[in-house]
Amino acid sequence: MSTLSAAYRRLPPNARGALWMLLSAVAFTVMTMLIKLLGEDYPATLQTFYRQAFGLVVMLPIIIRNPSGALRTSRPGILLFRALAGTMGMILAFYAYSKLPLADANALSFTRTLWLVPLAAFVLKEAVGPRRIAATVVGFLGALLMLQPAAHGEMEAPVLAALASALLVALTVTGMKFMTRDHTSTTLMAWSAVLGFVLAVPPALFVWRWPTTVDLALLATMGVLGTITQWTYIKGMAEGDAAVMAPVDYTRLIFAVALGYVLFGDIPNTLTMIGASIIIVSTLYITIRESRLGVPKTPPARTE
Repeated sequence: MSTLSAAYRRLPPNARGALWMLLSAVAFTVMTMLIKLLGEDYPATLQTFYRQAFGLVVMLPIIIRNPSGALRTSRPGILLFRALAGTMGMILAFYAYSKLPLADANALSFTRTLWLVPLAAFVLKEAVGPRRIAATVVGFLGALLMLQPAAHGEMEAPVLAALASALLVALTVTGMKFMTRDHTSTTLMAWSAVLGFVLAVPPALFVWRWPTTVDLALLATMGVLGTITQWTYIKGMAEGDAAVMAPVDYTRLIFAVALGYVLFGDIPNTLTMIGASIIIVSTLYITIRESRLGVPKTPPARTE
């Protein structure tokens, strides 16, 4: 173990960050596979409850070890807002992942970066230049292109849910930009786990069912993977440069295509792949340009 640790420390920061981002992409893809696998028997609200419950179990040792430090806050209102947006975003995302091909749902989730541009301008009052605006418009055109095959079928609602989920995730990131001024990542994750669990209880009661032993194990795995995904993503963004880390995060689309084909027989159509490519190029451009302009880096914690 010490040899591996020493080898890890010798790696350049971007290489270390890329390893964490790759681990995050793998964990995220496996988690979404479980969401889709369980989707027929467990509605999105119920899956969200189990995701939050087991995520809280993972965070409890950290919270219990130093509760006053982990839960210290001077901005309870923003924390509650983030939790509400995050919980609703998670429910919509789980619905989208259970109904859409994995590749489609993953590609649409990348639009969260596009939503951040107008939110930065209107909420955070940041200067947004014409190039970032143009890249955002092009990115949303890619999302509309992906929407076309669903417009006349049963996939329209899940696609719209995926886009709405991405907007809500962007809102949580906007809230985080305020919080990181005087809150640590541990505090934000602790409050997210506690409030997320509390908020997930009421909607789950309307569709409640007790899981089988096997399903409970799968739901527990999904919840733990969600926390691992979030932690490794933050770790990767903290280790490396955002402009370098962003392309690594998009590897989850490759994993999603492969896993979707092997397990569910999903084959992305041409419009889906073209639209996904446009979204990825647009978000990459925005990320790289923000990095060159020196926009403060705030790792967006995934709500899923």
